[in-house]
Amino acid sequence: MSLKEKISADLKEAMKARDQVRVDTLRSALSAFSYKKLEAKPDSAAAAEKSELSAEEELAVLQKQVKQRNDSISEFTKANRTELVSKEVIERDILAAYLPAQKSESEVRELVKAIIDALPAEGRNQGAAMKAVMPQLKGLADGNLVRQIVTDLLKG
Repeated sequence: MSLKEKISADLKEAMKARDQVRVDTLRSALSAFSYKKLEAKPDSAAAAEKSELSAEEELAVLQKQVKQRNDSISEFTKANRTELVSKEVIERDILAAYLPAQKSESEVRELVKAIIDALPAEGRNQGAAMKAVMPQLKGLADGNLVRQIVTDLLKG
């Protein structure tokens, strides 16, 4: 079962349970899948309907949705809008449940340290390190966390 199919099934359950926040959140995720599909094949709507997103594309769309919620949470927190923060946190948690389990900070730190140690001494800069690390952690760790760890390890 694809991610989209799972979300659609969960949407039906949320509608039956009259869980409006969950319904709205899952609808926004399904809408994001549709937009991504149209973005991939803008020349013909019929071709876009026939082609489905790959599992990686679906995962990327969902990660983007979670990241948008995280960004909103930080902005609303700065603006002291607690009612909006709580709504975004709930939505983020609903969407995050569909993502693969994230690695802990210590696991990420170990992996990043091993990769940086494997880089040649003259190639140890943030760009090269991120280029080597991110493919291995794609979908398994937050990019901001990885960037922070790379920066810390390169300084120390």
